Formats: sequence, structure tokens, C-alpha cells
Amino acid sequence: MSIQWYPGHMHKASKEMKEILPQVDLIIEVLDARIPFSSQNPMLAEIRKDKPCIKLLNKFDLADVSLTERWQQYFEQQSHTKTLTMVAQQYDGIADLLTLCRKMVPTKAEAGRPINTMIMGIPNVGKSTLINSLAGRQIAKTGNEPAITKIQQRIRLEQGVVLHDTPGVLWPNLENPHGGYRLAVTGAIKETAIDNDDIALYAVEYLMKAYPAQLKERFGLSELSEHALENMETIGTKRGCLRSGGRVDLDRTAKIILTELRAGMLGRITLETPEMIEAEWQQVLVAREEKAAKKAARKNNRKKR
Repeated sequence: MSIQWYPGHMHKASKEMKEILPQVDLIIEVLDARIPFSSQNPMLAEIRKDKPCIKLLNKFDLADVSLTERWQQYFEQQSHTKTLTMVAQQYDGIADLLTLCRKMVPTKAEAGRPINTMIMGIPNVGKSTLINSLAGRQIAKTGNEPAITKIQQRIRLEQGVVLHDTPGVLWPNLENPHGGYRLAVTGAIKETAIDNDDIALYAVEYLMKAYPAQLKERFGLSELSEHALENMETIGTKRGCLRSGGRVDLDRTAKIILTELRAGMLGRITLETPEMIEAEWQQVLVAREEKAAKKAARKNNRKKR
């Protein structure tokens, strides 16, 4: 299944971000620590060039600690990039973040000039909650519904840091289908745009491989079947998600699995590793080449007619 969700205001926001970028000294990108790569905006690597970037791994309390450390090492290998972990609802690292901003733009900091930063992140990643923590007051509207922020805001913080807020933006073409699924599992995409059964099945398949003990413990499973669908049906039966005739209601079961996974009730879970991403992107590159070859072949065929 290919997941595509790109409301009109996101297209407008992407355009505005590119326009404001020349005025920005530093980019702050808020990521979901459970899906650090999939929650990135791939446009950023193209448009930021050499601008320094701080990647904030939010929802750290829900993510696998050892994998978060590996992701921090992965990102910090990139040019002019630093990382911090956080939990936006109870963020106490404001001074650390502002100090890091000044360290990454030393010329302006030493001259006492304002440091213009742009904060960005996908829908529902916790960006607005962080902004309210940084500002010390309710500025940005928050909520679990994706795509709450729809206009840009400019906020003055302490230590000469100026924050340009941008609406949460997903990208129009989710080339890696696994990335689309992970975004849906964590709630970054509106439920009206997805099929809960498919998303929960994807989550269960991953948990069976990566976190089998946590899956069994949470849902009271003595053993795991080799088939994700059978495990979903067992979970549905145990939770009383039955239709007439004893058939399992997979939609109700899927909602239970996704709700509890998102809330951290299965423990600290990360849905991707650097190694997984490297392998998946090799597949994406192959798909791109095949698509380009087909396009070239069609063009040649038209010329021959």
C-alpha cells in the first residue's frame, strides 16, 4: 500500500520555507525518536546546504534507548549537524538548546546579533508543544490531530535566539513505502487517509521480529504465530473484539494495537534502525533507476512512431 497525504496548506508551507531559508542562520528539526529517519523532511537535505542543523529527537521516553544513541551517532556524522533528545511535554533542556544554537552560529552570538532559527517538523511530532516550552507561554496550538499549525509564526526567545515556526509538513511523495507505514503507525498521518488494519498488521509484523517479548507480555500471548494476521486475531479475541458468529473485528483490534503502541504501553520501541534504512534506500534507488529507464523507453518509442 502506498500512503499519500499532502493537504494544500502543506504545499504552501513548503514553498514559504524555501523562501525564508536565506534569512535563517540555523535549522532546528524536530524528529520522532521512534522513527528518526522516516520523520525527517527529505527536502531539508537539498535546501539547507551548509546551514547548521540541530536535530531534536522528541518522544525519547517512548523510544528504545540504545537505538536512539545509534541514531544520534548516525546524524552527527553529517556535516554541521548536532542532536539532542527530549520529551516536549516536560522539556527541561531549554538552556542547553539555546546554548547549542549560539555555539553553532558563533559569529552572530559573539557580535550580540539575533540568531534567526527555523523550527520544522512533520505533523504531530511535538513541535508546537516544544515551542510553548521554549517561549514559556501558550503560543502554538497543540493537539494529537496531525497538521494543527497552519501559518508561520516568529517568536523571540532568550539569549538572542529568534524562532521562525513553520506548519508541520509531510512530503508529497513517500518513495520508501516502509517510511509511509511507520509514519502512520506513530500517528503522523490522519486516520482518514489510511487503513488501520494494514497499519496495525505492519506494526505487528515488525514487533514479532524486533520486540517479541513486549508484544507477548502486553497482549497476554503465550506463543506467537509465524503469521501476523493470526496474532492480530488472537489479540482481538482476548480483548473481546468479536462480531456476530465469533468473527474477530479487525478494525477494532487494529485501533487497540495502534493506540497502545503510540501511548508507550508496550514499552520503549523504535521502529527503524540505520541498517534497515540503508537497505531500504538501496531498494528506492533501484526503483528510481527502473522508473527512469521505463520513462526513457517510452520516450524513444514515441520518437520512432
